[in-house]
Amino acid sequence: IGELFSIIDNLITLHQRKSVTIKKLKSGLLRKMILTVESTLTDVFLPLFTIDWEQRKLGELAEIVSGGTPATSNPEYWDGTINWYTPAEISEARYVYGSQKKITEVGLNNSSAKILPKDRTILFTSRAGIGKTAILKNDASTNQGFQSIVVKNNIDPEFVYSMSTQIKEKAERVAAGSTFSEISGKQLGKIILMIPGIKEQQRIGELFSIIDNLITLHQRKSVTIKKLKSGLLRKMILTVESTLTDVFLPLFTIDWEQRKFKDLVFKSGKKNKKNLPYESFSITNESGFVSQNEQFENGGTMKDADKSMYIIVSPNSFAYNPARINVGSIGYQALGKNVIVSSLYEVFKTSHEVDDHFLWYWFKSDHFKRLVESLQEGGVRLYFYFDKLQKGELWLPPIEEQRKIGGYFKSVDNLITLHQRKLFIISYIK
Repeated sequence: IGELFSIIDNLITLHQRKSVTIKKLKSGLLRKMILTVESTLTDVFLPLFTIDWEQRKLGELAEIVSGGTPATSNPEYWDGTINWYTPAEISEARYVYGSQKKITEVGLNNSSAKILPKDRTILFTSRAGIGKTAILKNDASTNQGFQSIVVKNNIDPEFVYSMSTQIKEKAERVAAGSTFSEISGKQLGKIILMIPGIKEQQRIGELFSIIDNLITLHQRKSVTIKKLKSGLLRKMILTVESTLTDVFLPLFTIDWEQRKFKDLVFKSGKKNKKNLPYESFSITNESGFVSQNEQFENGGTMKDADKSMYIIVSPNSFAYNPARINVGSIGYQALGKNVIVSSLYEVFKTSHEVDDHFLWYWFKSDHFKRLVESLQEGGVRLYFYFDKLQKGELWLPPIEEQRKIGGYFKSVDNLITLHQRKLFIISYIK
């Protein structure tokens, strides 16, 4: 328990530091935003943009180097020590450190590939997905799917990389090809950029390097927390006979019991016989309850239709589509008002013995998927109606422990959402 709370405190400290960093970043970008290259405005700080930017062709700033592939049938050319990249290895990472395949010096000499210097080379994919970029952190070569940008000594590679979105957009406009688009080294070299002096290049490159690192951090944290949640969901549904232990104290008590759904849930949906003007909702596997006004333009084709056959869903109800429950289309109504859904949906509530948040996360576990697979029925399309749900079973702890578990996973979800929003905001700022 002490170790757990120590981790939480470290996470709080990390977010506090990150908050300060992002506020400084925001402040700097706000100042930058209102300045143009031609502006003579001054700032209370040093100007972020000087007025000595100039137009230059990319070919004047760097050597454009194409790649090549040694004959794949000759074993003397492969499994060497020279890194050899393919476009598939370039993702959203700012830097690349080592390739999946390596060629020999003999292979290099028998291909059109060249050695590209580390820290000065920006890999640039030139076909079948133009504009994926990365900075080399080791000497390497590439196949012919690249037109690599090897910057000159008076040009900052971090700055050129930060301009990669602009280079990509211009490259796509001039690319040619029938089966797939491709840009040549000559065409890439003709692309015109606005470029400041070397000191300002370095400052701008450093700024965007910080932003990219921040984006990567949040992406990793989001993935890590999701894995943590997935692992805890699996842990949650371990049976009481399990002898598995944890590095910490056991998270759960041993007084769980096996219960049937027929004793825990009951149908609660009622037809909208009076055709009341409740808002119409659908249920998706990603977002649960989604307003049809948001999901479809102008509310979709059913906006003005008779809704007397629709089902009223009151707050704190579950609803799902029997034909799509196998892909996770189940939702929990926490909107604080009555809404309506199609008559195709099954709508139910839980008894006082069940915490809705606990059950919601159980529905997102592999155990519920297996329950659906074992009880669904049909031919071409399979269905999982409410009577099938009632035949299912689950392991259930006391209500207080359900609430603690449900609350814990809710806090994990909030943390995931926080990182996703941060990631979106930082990407948008960039």
